[in-house]
Amino acid sequence: MGSLFSIGELLIDFVPLQKGKALKDVTAFERVPGGAPANVAAAVAKFGGKAALITMLGEDSFGDFLLEQLSQYGVATDKILRTKKANTGLAFVSLREDGERDFLFYRKPSSDLFLSESDINENWFSEGDIIHFCSVDLVESPMKGAHKKVIQASKCRGGIISFDPNVRLPLWDNPEECRKTILEFIPLAHIVKISDDELEFITGTSNVNEAIASLFIGDVKAIILTKGSKGAALYLQDEIYESTGYAVSVQDTTGAGDAFIGALLYQLLDKRTTAQNLKEIIKKHHENILAFANASGALTTTGKGAISSIPSKEHIYMLISK
Repeated sequence: MGSLFSIGELLIDFVPLQKGKALKDVTAFERVPGGAPANVAAAVAKFGGKAALITMLGEDSFGDFLLEQLSQYGVATDKILRTKKANTGLAFVSLREDGERDFLFYRKPSSDLFLSESDINENWFSEGDIIHFCSVDLVESPMKGAHKKVIQASKCRGGIISFDPNVRLPLWDNPEECRKTILEFIPLAHIVKISDDELEFITGTSNVNEAIASLFIGDVKAIILTKGSKGAALYLQDEIYESTGYAVSVQDTTGAGDAFIGALLYQLLDKRTTAQNLKEIIKKHHENILAFANASGALTTTGKGAISSIPSKEHIYMLISK
């Protein structure tokens, strides 16, 4: 089995102890590890795959905490560097009664943005590996260049590239800069995971079929459109595979999309998928892959926080078999 390499932010999520309050009214928070790339790596590791995170933390107590937490979840931390140039990133979250969230980020800049091309070793990657990244760390910074080097190095060795835009507009100077950057990186990916509430913003059209078709550019071979509790659709250029979600009691939706894509990427790793056989594997195993991913995403919403709520494989199979 190949390895998953996530690149991007690892930060502290301060999750409110009170639900249904605006962020300005929350008086108590719980500290949990977060950051979408880290969440995906933790999911793959929990399911039994090999996963590593490529990032940079501050030389501070929060960085120490995150390293300890990620190690406990089985994610390799030897590619996480430290810096005194900036502190570890923080995100404060408020939860509405329906489990949806509002975010307030503290990173102007945070330590992750100082990772540079020179910190990347091209020999880390092999055929059968998967690179996963999001858009939060694609703002103009040394980290953007580090992403490009990781993507190119992995492609040269036959790796699969997975991109989840994971739009967070408050972190950008303006929405158009965010959109242009996402469109710059989509052609570099083999797999694009996008949520239904991001599709129109990124593509500029409300017609779902037109929007999906416009994303098959460059190296893109598969697109996953997630629809929350309604499941997901997996698109190849010549096929569409629909799936349904699972009914659960939602507490916190933080990390649900990351648990979904982490589960999907774990399934691809488990099936020895490469860039060359990706479409063949999806056509043959799409039903099981989507069921596992949907169940993973659903069960993650039943707890608080992202990484701490990732379910076990046993719980996923129990939900699928109901």
